[in-house]
Amino acid sequence: MSARSNALLGAALVLAAACLARADANDWNGDAFFRRIQPVPRNSGFRMDGYWVWDGSIIKVGDDYHLFAARWPKGHPFPEDYRLHSEIVRAVSKNPLGPYEFKEVVLGKRDPSFWDATIAHNPNIHKIGDTYVLYYMGSNERILMPNGRLPMRRVGYATSKSITGPWVRVDQPVIPTESNNPAVCVEPDGRVKLLYRDTDLRIYIAEAPRFDAPYIIKNDNVWPEARLEDFELYKAGGKYRFICEDNVGKVTGHERWGAVFVSDDGISGWTPDGTAPAYDHTLRYADGSTLQCARRERPQLLIEGGAITYLITSVYDGKDTWCQPVPLSPPLPLGN
Repeated sequence: MSARSNALLGAALVLAAACLARADANDWNGDAFFRRIQPVPRNSGFRMDGYWVWDGSIIKVGDDYHLFAARWPKGHPFPEDYRLHSEIVRAVSKNPLGPYEFKEVVLGKRDPSFWDATIAHNPNIHKIGDTYVLYYMGSNERILMPNGRLPMRRVGYATSKSITGPWVRVDQPVIPTESNNPAVCVEPDGRVKLLYRDTDLRIYIAEAPRFDAPYIIKNDNVWPEARLEDFELYKAGGKYRFICEDNVGKVTGHERWGAVFVSDDGISGWTPDGTAPAYDHTLRYADGSTLQCARRERPQLLIEGGAITYLITSVYDGKDTWCQPVPLSPPLPLGN
């Protein structure tokens, strides 16, 4: 083979390798998560004796990772007591895997005149400008749903200039109707998209010009073809995406496994980004053993340096619950 042919072949191989690397880097469907999931050490994550722990959302501040989670006493079987006793706590670790150390109750019960007097649940933490904004779902046991049986859950937020507080809650929910599982995507110009569901698992998108402005519903039925819940909303590859729980398995073929959806504008045209699951119900440990989770839900993401570095899910093994970060290797670049 001539020197020119060798050079052409070499160039072609380099180009092919670059294309493969680019395709891998620009692939954000469920399989992009699944194939990056790594084993975890036992006793990592965040758990508390005597409490059910759920809904982990992590943010890095300085050298520390702060995990916000919901907890409620283990007085009755998991999970329904959260409707009357859930509160949001903060825990800290130097390592995103944990273990995390409990620091404080961030949002608990308050005066019965408020919309969120009874519980705070579903934390979703963000830093917007110089303000930490903690979105959550709250309820007041005196304000019932139309069926008159259960408290109405609604979405609001609390703010602080410091990750350690004090936190100031809004006086009224940002969504006045039944709403939970809040997930937020913040644009560079400060606009906010808020994804949430109602009690029937109907999914909505609301938008505000900034986090503390009124939220207007832009899509009141994001994906009517299937029941979905437990969202994390983000932007990757120049498109809007959310990872969620495929509640009845109509997307991935597996009940309650992870699914990824995509939209060009973040409002309309949402479709599954393939049918490959983002995660299953098997937690893999570094010692080679596995745990078949009774429930594995509430997917959240840790984003650092323009890439998704950890998937956080809430795990129930039939006896205990905890928030479990799982490393993605290599990290999944957002490519925005």
